[in-house]
Amino acid sequence: MQYKTTIGADFLTKELDLNGTIVQLQLWDTAGQEKFHSMGTSFYRSSECCVLVFDLTESKTFEIIDNWRTEFLTKLNPKDPETFPIVLLGNKSDLTEERKIKNEDIKKYCEKNKGMPYYETSAKDNTGVENAFREIAKLAFKRNSNNDDLILPQKPMNLNLKVENNTKKKCCN
Repeated sequence: MQYKTTIGADFLTKELDLNGTIVQLQLWDTAGQEKFHSMGTSFYRSSECCVLVFDLTESKTFEIIDNWRTEFLTKLNPKDPETFPIVLLGNKSDLTEERKIKNEDIKKYCEKNKGMPYYETSAKDNTGVENAFREIAKLAFKRNSNNDDLILPQKPMNLNLKVENNTKKKCCN
């Protein structure tokens, strides 16, 4: 299996249909290596939602997820950090035999963070990814509208999202 290592940051877009409205998500995947952390501030600017990704088969990626959350909120400095939308993704759900993170630990973390939404995904077989993107888009819209009801715009809208991906294998270590 080959892994694509992020150097600095990677950018991609994802379009999805939310109740007849086409939404284009802009996803920024920043590198997990310490030497790239200083680049984060410029990528965090104008984010509407943060996606924290950890590897279900690597304990360390879950153990440091709160550091990523804190770093993101510190660098973005939103008006109300307690209500800024953050979604947690546990990736590699297809590798059930290699799983190291307990569901109870994930549940406790999400409860501690005001019911943070959590999705298990597999990038390899595309399990759970579409549902996670839908939740991310809905949270970003709610943040934009400052309203608990999901009000979709009449025209396509770009949403700038930040993905803290801590699941990539590091090279040369």
